[in-house]
Parts: sequence; structure tokens; C-alpha cells
Amino acid sequence: MSFRRSIFWLRRDLRLEDNVALSAATRLSKEVVLVFVFDTNILDRLKDKNDRRMTAIHNALLDLDRKVRKKGSALVLLHGDPKREILEFAKRIQASAIFVNRDYEPYAKKRDKAVQTACNKLGIAFHDYKDQVIFEGNELLTQSGAAYKVFTPYKNKWLKELNACLYQDHRSQLKRLVPLKQLDKEIVGWSLKKLGFDYADLYLKVGESAAKKQLKNFLPDLPSYDKNRNYPILPNGTSRLSVHLRYGTLSIRSLVRFALTNPSLGAKTWLSELIWRDFYQMILDQFPHVVKGCFKKKYDSIKWPGTQKNFMLWCQGMTGFPLVDAAMRCFNKTGWMHNRLRMIVASFLTKDLLVDWRKGEDWFARNLLDFDLAANNGGWQWCASTGCDAQPYFRIFNPISQSEKFDPEGNFIKNFIPELKNFSKKQIHWPHVANQEIQEKVNCILGKDYPKPIVTHSEQRIKFLNLFKSF
Repeated sequence: MSFRRSIFWLRRDLRLEDNVALSAATRLSKEVVLVFVFDTNILDRLKDKNDRRMTAIHNALLDLDRKVRKKGSALVLLHGDPKREILEFAKRIQASAIFVNRDYEPYAKKRDKAVQTACNKLGIAFHDYKDQVIFEGNELLTQSGAAYKVFTPYKNKWLKELNACLYQDHRSQLKRLVPLKQLDKEIVGWSLKKLGFDYADLYLKVGESAAKKQLKNFLPDLPSYDKNRNYPILPNGTSRLSVHLRYGTLSIRSLVRFALTNPSLGAKTWLSELIWRDFYQMILDQFPHVVKGCFKKKYDSIKWPGTQKNFMLWCQGMTGFPLVDAAMRCFNKTGWMHNRLRMIVASFLTKDLLVDWRKGEDWFARNLLDFDLAANNGGWQWCASTGCDAQPYFRIFNPISQSEKFDPEGNFIKNFIPELKNFSKKQIHWPHVANQEIQEKVNCILGKDYPKPIVTHSEQRIKFLNLFKSF
């Protein structure tokens, strides 16, 4: 045993089970204190006081603290700049080591480097581990020794190199958590109100307990995932575990284990989605310029002609394209969006409305309950054809045919655009073909009760192709 007392600093890993750094800390230390820092460098940039992510984190921490207290300890919460707070706390409790799981976002890498440097000066050990991905950084390289830029060859290499050690369960010795009575002076209650935020109702519950329950609910539907994942009306067509991967309330390894033990095509397809997550984390880590610009840098010089007015109508779900509007209204109400719908609305914003993908990315970042920089950035750039995609820019989703294919009965549209509920299942995808008599009969006058389309898809498609052709 190397250390008398250590800190496990939680960030994107709000769980006790299958946690690499926590496992290492409890194995190598006589005593371990669990700490979370409300990072003011991040919180001060949040624009909305009812930001759902704050409620999600708060709830996950409450759930975690309840579990820790059952073990006779408690979670310590700090507030401020973690570069200062975590070191001052370490000195106060005379900790000789800090254990963390690695984070690949530019800010996090810079923060951790600063903390590690300060730890070295103070004689405090700093240990970081891979936890939130199966393969990180440059672990998977092309034959020429370069990072992958296209998903399919990356996926093939990922599957080829996968072995049981990479997805093993990392158990922790929780009896080594510091007893609660030794932490009394450090326990401070941090309500959302004290942090300057309001409580928000969450569409999806967040926390380690909720993660286990959601995974259990999804497992019976895993074999049919390949058939059902594109239909937003199906409650378990997708796993809805993205929020738990984002906050680390379950481990990526546990999901890989479940996928590998299920021989179905659905499980194989689901595993591919988990690989996409690793891929985007790798892209962010190896090509950090994507945070502010296009992965394919030549597209940075594009002058997107889309208007602010059309962008705002897209945000509000008032474009006159039913599935796009239903998706955006669902998003505004819940903070969550089905993956197929994310692709449809992103394609529509960039390739129909010709609005810069960064505006859509920012809107999602501001409102997504499961916001993850790597996945959000990667998804938006994929849809805008500026990112890691082997397909050329002329892949353009038709929002009407997408609606007919993936919401064939129009039930998802009816749920979020009730003014269209009386149209037939054929007309609901494009009610603008209905004459005045039909509109009066279904009690929905187009242009009054529901907006007329703000653009013509066929015309905008040509404009987009012309915009990209010169590049």
C-alpha cells in the first residue's frame, strides 16, 4: 500500500461501480476521500439559471452521496477553481495522492496538467487513468502511424484490438473510504440555489441507481435495436443511456460487456454506436482544432448565407416542416433528442437553411441534457459534411421522406404538434398539400395555426451543393 490518505477526484465518473481510478485509489491507499468540485470556470459560463445539466449533476451527486453514506463515509463538495480548491483541500486533510480518470476535452486537459504540475511541487502524487473510453488517444493508429480520420477503418481496428482486459470490471474496496466523523469539518451543503441555479424537471433521471434501472429496462429490447433504433416513437428503440455515459453514472465497459454477451444483430449494431463514441473522443483528443473550426479545415472559409431569423424559427420548431418542428419542440421541452432526429434537424439547419453548423452545435450544447463536447461536435460536423465522414457533401436528408419512413403513422409528430393531429397519416408529413376545405375540416389553417414552410427543400438543396462545390 503506497499512500496513507488519498483523494479520488470525481468529474465525469459519478459512480462507485466499475470505476478505474477509484479502484486504484482504494487498492493503493489506506484511506480515500471522495471529492467533487463545482468548477466556477465552467459554471460562470452557463447562460441559463435553470440549466438542466446542473440539476442532472446535482441529482447524480445526491445519489452517489447516499451510497457513500451507507458505507460510513460521505462525498465532499467543493466550489471554485479546481486548480486551487483541490490542492488546498489536499493540504488540509494531508492527502499524499490524487487519483483521477482522464478527460479529453481541451479545458480538462489543460486543467489537469496545471494540477499535476502543482502536485509535483508540493510532493503530492497525481495518478490518472483511462476510464471513459475503451481505446484512447493514439492507442489505435493507421498502418502509417497516424490517427484515424474515417470511422469504418477505425471501427475495424477497434474490434480487432479489443480484448477482455479492456472491458474488465474494476471493483473498489469501499471499506477504505474515510469515516464520516473525520470529514465533519469538510461537509458543506451545496444546494442548486446556493450555486446560483434553479431546479429543472428532468425528462430522464440521472444517477448511478437510475442508470442501472435504465440499462435493465433496455436489455430486453437490445436484440431488436438494429430494427427499432430509427423510430423515435418507440420508447425503448434506443437505450437512452447517453446521459449516463456523459456523467459517468455507468461505465462504458459495462455496456461493452452486455453487447458482447448478446449474439444478436441488435447488440452488434449497438456496439457499433459505442465505438462511434470512442471515435469522437479520439478525434477531439487528437484534433482539438475541431472545437472552434471544421475538421476539414478547407471548409472554414465557407460563408454560410443562412439568416438569423430562420435559425430562430428552427430553434422554436416553427419551420413548417413537421418532423423537424416536432423534434425541436420535443428537444425544447425535454432536453433530449432521439439520434435519428438529431441527424434530421442538423441536416435541415445546415443543408436546407444554410446556417453555420456551429450555431446549431452551440444551441445543442446549451440545451442538451446529455451534452458531450466530442459527440456533439462530431455529430454536427458529420451532418454538415465538414467533419470525419467518408461520404461526400451531397448526402442531404429530405425531411419529408425521412418523416414518412421513420414516423410512418405520424404519432411522434402528433405528440409534439397537436395542431396537426387531425390530418391523415399521409398528409401529416407534409400538410401543405391540403386544400382550404381540408384545413378547415381538420381545424388547422396553414399559415395561421401552423406555419407554412420557410424554405423549399429542392431549391435549398441546390444552393447547398453549389456552396460546397467550389471546395
